[in-house]
Amino acid sequence: MRFISLRGAGGAPVAGLWLAGDLVVDLSHASCAALLGGTPPAVERFVEDGLALWQGRFSDARFDADAIRPLAQVQLLAPLRPGKIVGAAFNFTDALAERQMAAPAEPVTFVRAGSTVIGPGEAIEVPPDVGNVGYEAELAVVIGRRALAVKRADAMRHVAGYTVHNDVSGSSLVKQDGHFVRGKNLRASAPLGPWLATPDEVLDPYAIGIQLEMGGRLLQNGSTATMLFDIAALIEYISHRMPLEPGDVIATGTPAGVAAMHQPEAWLLPGAKVSITLDGLGQLINPVRAGAPFLGQA
Repeated sequence: MRFISLRGAGGAPVAGLWLAGDLVVDLSHASCAALLGGTPPAVERFVEDGLALWQGRFSDARFDADAIRPLAQVQLLAPLRPGKIVGAAFNFTDALAERQMAAPAEPVTFVRAGSTVIGPGEAIEVPPDVGNVGYEAELAVVIGRRALAVKRADAMRHVAGYTVHNDVSGSSLVKQDGHFVRGKNLRASAPLGPWLATPDEVLDPYAIGIQLEMGGRLLQNGSTATMLFDIAALIEYISHRMPLEPGDVIATGTPAGVAAMHQPEAWLLPGAKVSITLDGLGQLINPVRAGAPFLGQA
């Protein structure tokens, strides 16, 4: 099942379902009230309750025709607003080979604030004072239940679903600082979407093609098959260092073809449009615009 968030009548995000034929169900519609039983129509709440529970309830539902709308008539938002995103750096073997880097002995991770997340069609903001800013097409894993000191054998039980992520990075800041804190927390730098797919929709998370295009150039064309530390290993590693809460996201890393590896280099510039496609998980498109200055902000 494909869960989405869309802009509701009052402007706030509301939950929906992406149906076949580019139709969506607006779960905030009055006809869905009995089905929800008083639960707010919010994907974050569904994840907290257990996405499988709601998937079962919705799969048997008959939706009123007035609650079903063409996709073209709704504004999609990020499927959910995570508390945090924990990213895995240097986690694809083809990307390591491209950079002539040795594989790390254990996962290399960083934390991105959930407030950096934007949805489909929203603009990635590139501040004028941070140097080079790059893209990273990634598979994102949404956590469905609290994970703390989880064993690898139990790790996948904590996965609520999957979505597409662009891990936009202030590469010059990362190089300058020697760590990821500022470079991975630029404002409006974490596109997520277009939908949150339940695990049954992803037959093999290690056989997902990943493509990124910008300005008519195919810049990344890889697969999750080259992931170094798999999802279970990442959950185990991260959960031994911090709690993962329902709705948190793990960004699993990016394949070869990042901006610095191209000739000419392919940094994000205002006026560009970035399109990421992951097999079975849809297409995430975001324009790029100039942002406000970043350095020295409170």
